[in-house]
Amino acid sequence: MLRSALPALLLATPLAAEVPVTVTDIAPVQGLVASVMGDLGSPGVLVPQGASPHDHALAPSEARSLQNAGLVFWIGPDLSPDIGRKIGTIASGATVVTLADLPVTQHLATRDEVIFEAGDDDHDHDHDDHDHDDHDHDGHDHDGHDHDEHGQDDHDHDGHDDDHAEDAHGHHHGPEDPHVWLSPDNAAAWLDVIAGALSEADPENAATYAANAETARAEIDAAVAQARETLAPAQDARYVVFHDGYQYFEAAFGLKVLGAIKLSDATDPSPAHLLALREAVAKTGAACIFAEPQFNPRLIDSVTEGNEVAVAELDPLGSTLEPGPGFYPAFITDLADRIAGCTGR
Repeated sequence: MLRSALPALLLATPLAAEVPVTVTDIAPVQGLVASVMGDLGSPGVLVPQGASPHDHALAPSEARSLQNAGLVFWIGPDLSPDIGRKIGTIASGATVVTLADLPVTQHLATRDEVIFEAGDDDHDHDHDDHDHDDHDHDGHDHDGHDHDEHGQDDHDHDGHDDDHAEDAHGHHHGPEDPHVWLSPDNAAAWLDVIAGALSEADPENAATYAANAETARAEIDAAVAQARETLAPAQDARYVVFHDGYQYFEAAFGLKVLGAIKLSDATDPSPAHLLALREAVAKTGAACIFAEPQFNPRLIDSVTEGNEVAVAELDPLGSTLEPGPGFYPAFITDLADRIAGCTGR
C-alpha cells in the first residue's frame, strides 16, 4: 500500500524552482550579483578581464551565454553599446535589469572638459538636478527589473539620437556619466533590486537572497569606512587618470582629480587636449598619473614629457581581483590602496 501511494505523493509535491541562469556585463556587477546568489549559483560575465566595456564586441561564446540567460544584470547601453544592441535579440526570453535606469541609481553629469575643476565642491551628492522621473521606466516593475518586453526599444541606440551626439569613433556622449558602479551608494542600493529579481525567478530561495543582500551591504559599508581612512592623506593630492571613469568614486571620497587623458566614453584625446593636460600637470605638480589595463599606456608619455610624475595603474573593473561574492568590497579597497599608494609617494 505504501509502495503504491508513493508515486502519487511525489506527483503532488510541487517541483522546486531552479536557480535562474544569470549573466552580468562587467566584473563589479558580477561581484554584486554573486554576493546575493551566494552558494546558490555563480553568475556569468560578458566583458572579459582586460577588455573595455566601451567597445567590447561579444564573442560567440559570450553571445551563447547571453542567449541562455534567464536573468541579465547590466549597467546600460551608454557604457556597453554592443551589448545594448544584442540584448534585445539574443536575450529576448530573459528578464533584463538595466542598473543605470533604476530609480535608486544616482547619476553625475558627464564631464567634457580637458581639465577638471579639482578641489571645487562640484559633486552633488543629492543629485537633485537629475530627476529620475524624466527617465522612461515603462519596462520596469516596482523593483526595477524588466519583464516580457524588457523595454528594449528604450535602450536601442537608434532611439538615443536626440540625446546623444555620436562622435567619429562611434561613441556616444551621454548627458550622464555611465560609470555608476563606482559609487558605493549605488552598489549598495542595487543589492535589494538584485535580490528582488532573483526572488521573483526563484521564490523558494527568496529568504536566502534577502539575507545575502543584507550581509553584502554590511561588507560594502565596512570597505567604504576603511577606504575613507586609507584615502585621508590623499585628500589634497592632485592626480591624472587615464580615462574619466572614476567620477563617482571621487565624489564618494572627496578626491581631487586634475584631469583625464581620455574622456568618459574613452574617446581618443586631441593633441591640444594632451598639451593642456601636460601644462596643467607641470603647473600643479600632480603627484601621479594612473594607467589602465584596458588601454594602451603610450599616451601617458605625452603628458609626462618634461614632468617628474609617478605612474601607477588603476582599474575601474578590478581585473586582477578574485571574482565572486567578495569582489565589490575588495574592489573598493583596491582602488583606495592604489590611489593612496601613488599620491602619497
